[in-house]
Formats: sequence, structure tokens, C-alpha cells
Amino acid sequence: MSRSKRYQNLLKKIDKETIYPIEQAMKLIKDTSTTKFDSGIEVHVRLGIDPKKGDQQVRGTIVLPHGIGKVLKVAVFAEGEKAKEAKEAKADFIYNEEDIADIKKTGKIEFDIAVADPAMMKKLAPIAKVLGQKGLMPSPKNETVTPNIKKTVAELKAGKIAFKNDDTANLHQLIGKASYDDKKLLENYNTLMKALKESKPEGVKGTFIKTVFLTSSMGPSIKTEF
Repeated sequence: MSRSKRYQNLLKKIDKETIYPIEQAMKLIKDTSTTKFDSGIEVHVRLGIDPKKGDQQVRGTIVLPHGIGKVLKVAVFAEGEKAKEAKEAKADFIYNEEDIADIKKTGKIEFDIAVADPAMMKKLAPIAKVLGQKGLMPSPKNETVTPNIKKTVAELKAGKIAFKNDDTANLHQLIGKASYDDKKLLENYNTLMKALKESKPEGVKGTFIKTVFLTSSMGPSIKTEF
């Protein structure tokens, strides 16, 4: 895969063999974020888990101290009083059973995260595959299946995020924007890593966190200490 001249020049600032202290890595990642837009800063973690085993899935929720620089579009699947709570909490979309049928028909998804009242979970069955393929299926494990609709939506709007591993035992998480100062990015990073360490499944033996990289939108990755 050929890289742009811009990317090749940025790559010269990084020693691929070096594992950088996180403070230095954060400065480098900002220095190599040269897009015309405000680049996202992501953490990529290689985990020592077997993603095929159900008891080794890594999932959790956290509120990053400084958010991720993006206000999530929150959808709520609820009816009656719970739908009213969702409206009061300023959910972006509120779906009932009829709306679920429309999503099944069109496959149209306009939100970043979905919350469901427990009473609606059976009704979500027709679109479970659609939501699952996009990682949007509500789950008790990440606290998106809950009777506390108002509180949950408010937390998500305030910057609460859900993290989880993918099918290749990696975890990818946005922690902010290049416009953030180093202190904010470091605080978000440390909050994520603390939560990740605490989420280690009991069945995992040996090294849990194998490698950690920082990367920016369209920029090179930097291997960091952790």
C-alpha cells in the first residue's frame, strides 16, 4: 500500500523500534496530526485474550474526564413513560415497535449508540442482526439495557463511552481530539487504561495488555509504554 508524501514525512519523526513514554508519545501524536480538520486521537490495544471465548470478552463503560470531542447521537428504544423520559433527557431518536419495523425494512441507522428499556428487548429481535453488525445492539454489559433511561441518556450525552474488544483481540478507542491540550488527553488516556485493566476477565492467564499504540486520523501510529 503506497502512502502519501505527507505521511512519509510524518513517519520520519517516529522511530518504529522505540516504545515511547506516554507523555512523549502524546506530544508526538499531536505533532504528527497535520490534517486540515481536527483529527481524532485513538488508543489501539492488543489484548492477550481469546476473542472466541465468551468468558474472555472485554467490555466496559466509562466517563472520560474531557469527553471525546464529539457529542453522540443517542437512540432510545422505549414506549410509554420510558419514552417520555427519553424525550426529557433529549435523546436524538426515540423508537417504538413500529419504528423497529421501519429500521428492519430500510436498514437505516442514524445514531452512534442505542439504549433500550428492558421491556423492549424482545421487540428488538427483528433488527438484532442490523444493530449487531454495527456494534449498536444494546446490552446489559455496557449498561445500555436499563430502566434508568433518563440517567443513562444524560451520561452518554456528557461523554460516557462503551469500550469492547473486536474479533481479533484488539480494542480501539477514541480519547479526544488533536486540539485538546496534552493534559486533557493524558487524563482521558489514563482513565481508559485504568478501566481496561480493571476489566480483565478472570479466565485470562498471562499478559493481558500486550501492546498499546496511539494514532491520529490519517497519521502514523506510535508504540507507547503502559
